[in-house]
Amino acid sequence: MSSQIHLLAEERFHITGSRAVAFTLVGYIRDGEQFAVLFGDNLFVTQLLEVDDDQLIFDFGGAEALNQALLRVEGCRLSGRPDGVQVHFDVGRVSAVVHDGRPAFAVPLPQTIIRLQRRESFRIATPLLNPLRFCIRLTDDKEIELPSFDISLTGIGLLAANEPELTSGQLLTQCRFALPDEAQDIQLAARVQHITTFEPRTGGQQWRIGVHFLNVSPAIEKRLQRYIARLERERKELA
Repeated sequence: MSSQIHLLAEERFHITGSRAVAFTLVGYIRDGEQFAVLFGDNLFVTQLLEVDDDQLIFDFGGAEALNQALLRVEGCRLSGRPDGVQVHFDVGRVSAVVHDGRPAFAVPLPQTIIRLQRRESFRIATPLLNPLRFCIRLTDDKEIELPSFDISLTGIGLLAANEPELTSGQLLTQCRFALPDEAQDIQLAARVQHITTFEPRTGGQQWRIGVHFLNVSPAIEKRLQRYIARLERERKELA
């Protein structure tokens, strides 16, 4: 299992150096990529606007309360999926600026941009008889729970027997699920990547929902690595 975890971890690709980081960010700006801003239990979606000298400028969010909260914290993480590859980078304290006549945030350029390569996006089927149950809190008094059919370090595939109350691109700020033999639930934010319909052999219609994890901490990532390695080992033993 340890060798499997090592293989997963070494697939990371780090972009370092101020020129390389700036060049990469300029490319994301040119392509109009969206990023989620993550800090504490909060997140909102933003657009990268400009690399100016040694700082990155990105757009304010739609909720003023979140914009003001971001100005009070020591730093945040920006996470996105340019060309379908998960990318994230950490930045320090943000400041408010005006860009093209509109309010925006400015931060020093990150020291490193981390891309998670194909191996980290490798998906493995989860058990069908006793599936993982993924819980999504939609409002203070409403939560939905859906079974999974596969999982990776970067996301999870869910099944729905009825048309889900979700939309593609929707941010899910409060999600949780339990891994077997673990007492503590994994809690994170996520985004709905896609929703597709299919007809199972038994007839009728079902929905597959691809969910992308947003704020995966190193501790959560290690737990997911252990679980994926366990599934891989069990699959090989049954082969």
